Amino acid sequence: MAESRDIFIVCNSIEELGGLAQWAHDIARLFTARGHHVHLIGITAPAAFRDYGTDLPYRTSRMLDFHLSIIKRPTGLRRLNLAAELRARWYERLMRRVGQQLTEIFRAARPGGVIIVAQIWAMEWVAHADTAGLKVIGMGHESYDASRRSSRYARVKRFYADVDRFLVLTEEDADSWARDGMSNVGAMPNPLLVTPKTLPTLDEPVVVTLRRLAHDKGIDMLLEAWAQVAPHYPEWRLHVYGSGPDEAALRQQAQDLGLDDTAIFRGLTTDIDHALSSASVYALPSREEGFPIAVMEAMAYGLPTVAFDCAPGIRELIDDEVNGLLVNPGNVVGFATALERLMKDRDLRIRLGRHGREAVRRYAPEVIIDRWEELFALLYR
Repeated sequence: MAESRDIFIVCNSIEELGGLAQWAHDIARLFTARGHHVHLIGITAPAAFRDYGTDLPYRTSRMLDFHLSIIKRPTGLRRLNLAAELRARWYERLMRRVGQQLTEIFRAARPGGVIIVAQIWAMEWVAHADTAGLKVIGMGHESYDASRRSSRYARVKRFYADVDRFLVLTEEDADSWARDGMSNVGAMPNPLLVTPKTLPTLDEPVVVTLRRLAHDKGIDMLLEAWAQVAPHYPEWRLHVYGSGPDEAALRQQAQDLGLDDTAIFRGLTTDIDHALSSASVYALPSREEGFPIAVMEAMAYGLPTVAFDCAPGIRELIDDEVNGLLVNPGNVVGFATALERLMKDRDLRIRLGRHGREAVRRYAPEVIIDRWEELFALLYR
């Protein structure tokens, strides 16, 4: 048994609907099961609330009772009017206040404590706290390329430069950050936590995806691909589980493409077992990804996956033509062709699905938590 530690996990929000908050609760539960004392901390209230339960085996806290998405600091002198200046001053005072609250929480830690900051925005707040005596681990849950294309890149370079370890999801992304001057970078994949109750027969004529209905998840491209395939396979159905800001637009797009949006969009579901076990193909049309838990879950169920090759995390999970099919990013025709291959070839579905179940075992929870324990020990060596 490894040494029991006080572990603080800090996120933008711990009540948000989405994969990052789910990861935080999952990893907190796994650390707690190993005998660690875990405190899960959210900076702000969620934009889209999800109830993760109240009878949790770890402590939770929220620093702010409101959401800050509409608060933006000025980006240049030309835009620095009086209102912006007042807003900036208020924001900085708020950050210092939260920093003081975090300092009080961190000071209660026993020797050997660890702070894991799961998102770069959360790190901006942690930077206002006193973390002396504790090891700080910053995390990036997206690919290097996705960060490079966003404002997060400069913030990662600034706020994660001096943390004890900066963790990304794949070795390929770690290499990219290292070449970019981040010498403290390392890789830590997500754990696979789903245990299938019912394995799919791969006979059901259903293509499924569980996605947030937002632009980066690429459901619009999936609908375009489906419109090309569906007329030739009228017995097959597309099931899209999830919600999000683009739902109305996507429903309209489906109607414009001659598709039945009411049959396609199934809403949110907590019954992942039913959603996956009643399908035969999984679709991941994302424009951007980190290390998609959804693909890991599909592979655990033996569902062959068609995905756009949009990130190193996709390539680490899916070996093209071995346990899934990869398509060049944005190639809707290629995505449709890959779906059609699986829809008409049950033997291919079975072969890819079987290899997927075997490949995903390397992300078993005990394997990933062992890697975390080794990292903690290394940081305190």
